[in-house]
Amino acid sequence: MQIKGAKMTLADMILWPGTKVCERLGVDPTGDAVLIRWLINTLVYLTVSLIIVWIVVV
Repeated sequence: MQIKGAKMTLADMILWPGTKVCERLGVDPTGDAVLIRWLINTLVYLTVSLIIVWIVVV
């Protein structure tokens, strides 16, 4: 959990999509749900990366 008023670190920003999905599902993103958070982050950043590559190549 992040304390209000605290600055978000780079790692928090990178892991933000998976953390929010885990919170929405009601599981602890730092506990056993680390693999769920990793999967969500991988899918998000894979999609973003593929879109960027597609735009640059085409």
